[in-house]
Amino acid sequence: MKGNKKALAWKIVIYIFLVLMAFLYLAPLVWMFFVSLKTNTEIFKSPFALPEEIQLGNFIFAWTAGKLGIATLNSAIVCVTALILNIIIGCMASFALGRLRFKISGAVMTYFLIGMMVPIHCILIPLFKTFSNIHLYNSLLGLIIPYTVVSLPTTIFIMTGFFKNMPNEMCEAACIDGCSIYKIFTSIALPLSKTGIFVTALMAFVGNWNELLLAMVFISDDAKKTLPVALSKFVGPYNTNYTQMFAAIIIAILPTIIVYCCFSNQIVDGLTAGAVKG
Repeated sequence: MKGNKKALAWKIVIYIFLVLMAFLYLAPLVWMFFVSLKTNTEIFKSPFALPEEIQLGNFIFAWTAGKLGIATLNSAIVCVTALILNIIIGCMASFALGRLRFKISGAVMTYFLIGMMVPIHCILIPLFKTFSNIHLYNSLLGLIIPYTVVSLPTTIFIMTGFFKNMPNEMCEAACIDGCSIYKIFTSIALPLSKTGIFVTALMAFVGNWNELLLAMVFISDDAKKTLPVALSKFVGPYNTNYTQMFAAIIIAILPTIIVYCCFSNQIVDGLTAGAVKG
């Protein structure tokens, strides 16, 4: 009886903690949404009150005058292309490191992991000079390549663990049935590791979608700027329109929220599978 009461008490404490954490994470988003529906006067007069009159014009202005439409399209092209390349290259490299046996596999894995420890700021100037020489400056391809490469070490690190934990019996049975290594990869390895693919894909997508430094340095044409760069224009040196800026931020974070809500179950399953062995 005492054990049941103790377990119930711990469960209540955990639920209270989770509710508080959810409130801490969601409150800024809710507040930002309500602020985007106000006027600048209302923000300074009553920042935490509900809007007196809903100002949908803030979203219209942010989308049109802020040129968020073309910026969103550019971000989508860059992020989706980099994501596809990252998953294809990363899964192939991870499968080779996790399932194949060759002498320098450990050295190759270490080489990829070093990429996780190199800050992007360290390679910014060499990349800028290289891309300028090969005419990739001020082009979306000049963002796709570094976005893909920067995301690869994390993808390889996570996916290698998934491929290593695959049952050997399935691969052996496939070999007996006459499957080639490519068939095993596409028909067995990828379906079994789809939860890991969801996790790495979300991490790569969110990281690339919110990336600002490379996009500011490598893109100078307004028609090719990505969404984070377009958002920076709402902050001026002498004044800032906060309502329109928050409306633009809501538009910018909406795709990542939608993606996470659509694939939340797969993401949780992937994190659980990656944390538990056996």
